[in-house]
Order: sequence, then structure tokens, then C-alpha cells
Amino acid sequence: MDTFVLVVTVAVALFFTYTNGFHDSANAIATSVSTRALTPRAALAMAAVMNLAGAFLGQSVAGTVSKGLIATPHGRSGMGILFAALAGAIVWNLITWYFGLPSSSSHALFGGLVGAALAGGVLVHWNGVVDKVIVPMFLSPVVGLVVGYLVMLAIVWFFRRSNPHKAKRGFRMAQTVSAAAMALGHGLQDAQKTMGVVVLALVIHDPSRGFGIPVWVKLVCAAMMSLGTYAGGWKIMRTLGRRIIDLDPPQGFAAETTSAAILYTTSYVFAAPVSTTHVITSAIMGVGATRRVKAVRWGVAKNIVVGWFITMPAAGCVAAVCYLVVKLVFG
Repeated sequence: MDTFVLVVTVAVALFFTYTNGFHDSANAIATSVSTRALTPRAALAMAAVMNLAGAFLGQSVAGTVSKGLIATPHGRSGMGILFAALAGAIVWNLITWYFGLPSSSSHALFGGLVGAALAGGVLVHWNGVVDKVIVPMFLSPVVGLVVGYLVMLAIVWFFRRSNPHKAKRGFRMAQTVSAAAMALGHGLQDAQKTMGVVVLALVIHDPSRGFGIPVWVKLVCAAMMSLGTYAGGWKIMRTLGRRIIDLDPPQGFAAETTSAAILYTTSYVFAAPVSTTHVITSAIMGVGATRRVKAVRWGVAKNIVVGWFITMPAAGCVAAVCYLVVKLVFG
């Protein structure tokens, strides 16, 4: 029975990875598709491959997720906590995907872990939650906004004497590289988060095994992320690519380059699991503001930001209810 519970929990974790893939695929490719640098299918295929590659380039974020946010729960109750956390994150992912809101799958997962842990009486490492989740949640969008603005200003200055049509054509080609870099950063961040959850499930099942990440875990998490990415997330893609601001190729390149740099830095330097959604959305806002402040549709942006801040508590509440239901049904 314990092995069966483990298999079910891992399967749910992989389904979360799949929803993460189609929910967040827009992060990597919305700007490239909206500027016609890539066709939608070509962009999705590229993003799927780069997500797969990014999943193998590190494991510091996975370590933060598996042992830095909550104390390791034990036994069947511990597996129930993990199951409830994933269920809460999946439900929130599906709700925000249905309404085309680019909320954070990462923070849905973190909120689910914290909510289920509190409901199950498991210690929450609040210092880790604050340092690795809350602070980056506030800082990464600000950094994305400011850096995106500055990068776009630099591009405008350097190419101020260039032929506009030639410059746009060149940046449309360059976006192939910047979109790939963004997709690689997405794999580096988001695939590792699910790896951390699967490793936590394995440790709950067998505490003696330790927190190392088996190769098969990397493979299946990366593969499910890539499959989800290729399934696409067209509603969210429209929000990012058109509803915030109508992007041109230089702006798309600036936003993607900014986002990729932030994702690599937070992963390798700080081991902080930041939201790719927060980073790319704020970078698009910063880039768009260089045209003129009113060029950004701040009403749409406000709705997105509100979604960011309710994601963790909403997913946490759903996860807590799921845990109580699991406990009631299975004892």
C-alpha cells in the first residue's frame, strides 16, 4: 500500500509538471510569436527541447524545494500532505489557465506545500519561505521591470541611427536565440521544482535514501515539462504577447534577454526558485514603458499582479482543504 501511495503521489507530481509546462510555455515564446520571429509550432518545439536541456543543468533549486521550505513529513500522513500540496497547485494552475491569467505555477506549488503542511501539523521553515520565496517574489518583478527598461533604453540608443526595417529584421532573427535562452532558464527553474517534490516523496517513503536526485527523476520531470510545453498555452500567450503591450522585435528581444539573465542568476547564485511568469511579465512592462508609459495597458497589468499575490494563499487554502479531505477519507 505504501508503494502504491508513492506511485500515485509521483504521478500527481508529474501531472503538475505537465500543467506547469502548458501553463508557462507562454513565458518562453509569447514575445517571439507575437513579433512573428517564430511560428507558434516552431516556438513550442524549440521551447520543449530547451526546457528538457535546462532541467539537467543544475539541482540547487530542487534542493531548496525538497528540504528548504517545510520539514520532511513522515509516513502515510506525510505522503498525504505532499499529495494535497500538489492537488492545490494543480487546481490553481487550471483555474488561472482557464481565465488566461499568467499566474505563477511555482508559487502555486509553494503555497500548496505551506498550506498542506500547516493543515497536517508539519513544521514550516518560515526563514526559508521568506528568504527563498517571499523576498524573490517581490524583488524579481522589480528587477525585471527596471532591467528590462534599461536594456531597452540601451538598444534604442545603440541603434538610433540604424535603418528601422533592417534593425527589426535583425532583432527578429536574434529573438530565436533569446527565446531559446528564456526556455532554457524555464527548464532550469521549473523542472527542478518538481524534481524537488518527487525527491521529497521518495524520502518520505524511505528516509534512509537521502536527498540526491536520481537520473530517472530528472528524465521524467524534464520529459513531462517538455510535453506540457508542446501542448501550448494559447490563452496565456495572448495575454503576454498582445494584451499588455503590442511588442515589436527589439522589445521582444530585450524582454527575453532580461528574463533569461535573471533566471540564470537566481538559480546559480542564490538557489532561489523564482517565478518565470513574474520575471517575463515585469520585463515586458519595463520594455514597453520605454515607448511611453501609457503604451503599457496598466489595467491588464494590475489584474496580473493581483493574481500573483493571491496565488500562494489561494493554492495554500485549496491544499489545506485537500489534506483534510484525504485525512477524512483515508484516515
